[in-house]
Amino acid sequence: MKEFSLFERILSAIFILIGMIFLTIGALLITVVSGNIHFVPIIITVAIVLYIFFVLLVFHFYQTKQRKVIFASIVVLAILLSTVPLIQHEYTKRIEMVDAEINVDVYTPFSDSQEVATLEEDPTIQLTDQLPRMDGATALYPLYSAFVQATYPKRDYNPYDSAVMVNTTPAAYDNLIYGKVDMIFVAAPSKAQLTKAKQQGKELKLTPIGREAFVFFVNQKNKVNGLTMEQIKDIYSGKVTNWKEVGGDNDSIRAFQRPADSGSQTALENLMGDTPIMEAPTEDIATGMGGIINEVSQYKNFKNAIGYTFHFYSTEMVGNEKIKLLEIDGVEPTKETIRSGAYPIASEFYIVTAGSENPNVEKLIEWILSEQGQELVEKAGYVPIAK
Repeated sequence: MKEFSLFERILSAIFILIGMIFLTIGALLITVVSGNIHFVPIIITVAIVLYIFFVLLVFHFYQTKQRKVIFASIVVLAILLSTVPLIQHEYTKRIEMVDAEINVDVYTPFSDSQEVATLEEDPTIQLTDQLPRMDGATALYPLYSAFVQATYPKRDYNPYDSAVMVNTTPAAYDNLIYGKVDMIFVAAPSKAQLTKAKQQGKELKLTPIGREAFVFFVNQKNKVNGLTMEQIKDIYSGKVTNWKEVGGDNDSIRAFQRPADSGSQTALENLMGDTPIMEAPTEDIATGMGGIINEVSQYKNFKNAIGYTFHFYSTEMVGNEKIKLLEIDGVEPTKETIRSGAYPIASEFYIVTAGSENPNVEKLIEWILSEQGQELVEKAGYVPIAK
């Protein structure tokens, strides 16, 4: 058999490299398009191993049994290491998931569900036409759904496409600012939302209609039962990074955040004041309020996590038993401590308007602030604005 020269061997190695690159790129494209990105490390590792194998073969590396064993051992180790992301992905998929997203359909006005709160007597206001178009945060949908069922005519109010919608807080503010709705039920606006309204020539009017607590929660297995306001600030500024620094186990703190302009992220910004909030890794930013609860509740993966939301949403709408609400400055968040003001992070939630010409907007707001309206706030599970 003809013996190849050094130049021919190098040339062969180059051709093998070019061929392997094309094959690898093709395999990676198919993998990414099909959504199986967890196979990428394996494909790259196998490609490198095959290239090295053929190059060493061309240069007659495998002339002794010892070299063959060494190469085979390295190959096995490399492939095993490349499967770690895939194994982690499959392991995570098999963990029991806790459904933390709510089904808004059960709170739709005039639906067959019994979840919507009602008054015992007839309301003193009944709207028949020129119905105020409304939107709001998911956490307040059960409340304004109850207002609608009490005062609007009976009909189908699709939560995503009707006079009564439910969205995220940022979407609700956009709908109000751009004139798609007359009123929204939300937490206070962020600085960015106030700026956007001003740019559109709109002045936001905030009418407080109830009180709600901003709460922090951890996995049920976390030994920490409470934090101080200062410790919360230290955690979300990145000053405190380990649970042992606040009385917990020796484990890093995974502090989840919400996207900018969401109601709870604005609440965190208000709480932090002049203390800068640390930049959260992308994977630690939950897109939905339910999502942030879901992430923390997965104790096998995220037993070291902390998140935040609003009291009613976490206790009444989700009720996830794998998380626990933390005491703040020694005070447990309950309806009683929210009402009395003992819980330190309680604030108003609002009806926000931006100059609607609908004459029924002010009539409806006036009724919501009346004794009947505030009674419905209580019956829906929230804390009325009036003591």
